[in-house]
Amino acid sequence: MKKIAILGSTGSIGTQALDVIASNPDLFEAYVLTGNNNVDLLVKQARRFQPEIVVIANTQHYDAVQRALSDLPIKVYAGADALCDVVQDENVDIVLASMVGFAGLRPTISAIRAKKAIALANKETLVVAGELMNRLAAENEVPILPVDSEHSAIFQCLEPGNRIEKILLTASGGPFRTCTAAQLQSVTKSQALAHPTWNMGAKITIDSATMMNKGFEVIEAKWLFGVSPDNIQVVVHPQSVIHSMVQFEDGGVKAQLGMPDMRLPIQYAFSYPRRLPSNFERLDFFQLKDLTFEQPDMERFPCLRLAYEALHRGGNMPCIVNAANEVVNRAFIEDKISFTRISDIIEQTMQHVAFSTASELDAYLESDKEARAYAASLIS
Repeated sequence: MKKIAILGSTGSIGTQALDVIASNPDLFEAYVLTGNNNVDLLVKQARRFQPEIVVIANTQHYDAVQRALSDLPIKVYAGADALCDVVQDENVDIVLASMVGFAGLRPTISAIRAKKAIALANKETLVVAGELMNRLAAENEVPILPVDSEHSAIFQCLEPGNRIEKILLTASGGPFRTCTAAQLQSVTKSQALAHPTWNMGAKITIDSATMMNKGFEVIEAKWLFGVSPDNIQVVVHPQSVIHSMVQFEDGGVKAQLGMPDMRLPIQYAFSYPRRLPSNFERLDFFQLKDLTFEQPDMERFPCLRLAYEALHRGGNMPCIVNAANEVVNRAFIEDKISFTRISDIIEQTMQHVAFSTASELDAYLESDKEARAYAASLIS
């Protein structure tokens, strides 16, 4: 029985992880559940799964959660520090890092230092602090198991002892794949949130529309698999059937295919190296009419270009990009800026915030703070 701490149990990945746990009650236990603002869902999850610990990150909601669970023997805590503490519980075997954004960095690092296996769905942690994360994982002999569908696909395609020549990272292209540059000037929030193939949270859905999400996945792939940025190629594949591919030095290519269902990579991370039976929808090749592939357009979607630039520059530049992106993503959702202003503000922030090669947590925290403040100052 593996005891799992879910950081972000009320989000899209967290709720699907609980589906996996519910389907395998003899193998997995939800030991820690955490949320931020969705009190009703967190309480509902806690009453169903009876975890040992519940954390509400937003301290303003502590009393409400505590009262709602007062008849159950569940420990209830609140705040960011509590997230870092509970992942160190001696009974926790796996930490699913599925919190959204930079907020997931500190608790994930805390879990690594406590020698917990990491099922990583929070790509921002590697984007912001990949060098630090890898160093700590190596020091503590902690596996980082990818949960993103693309990185799980790559992980499943690896052949120990055979060198990767190129990673082919697939992208759906998002809802605006066929839009002209002129049309992108006036796209709306509701259009951006209508992803053609995946059902995800608002933040990652907007990032998919700008293709910043794919840029972050390029950075994540570099740290997970040790491949040069020049050997990570984004391939737009609108059907989202091939989740990613690996090309080896002999020219052979392996691909992982499946229905667009995040429960599969979540379950694989929980059960690795085993594969468990599931009732997930199966891929029917006779129903596949076309599998198409396109080059990404970095002129229409400059966020992807900016992510590559940040990765090539290294240091704190990916941290700066992530901070600015979180600010403008929220501003777009709140109708404060246009879609095309997203990349403009990120690029200006990259040019303004001081570059640093320091790879310690405090340095990343400072870069994040500075970048957020500057990006926010550009929103009008």
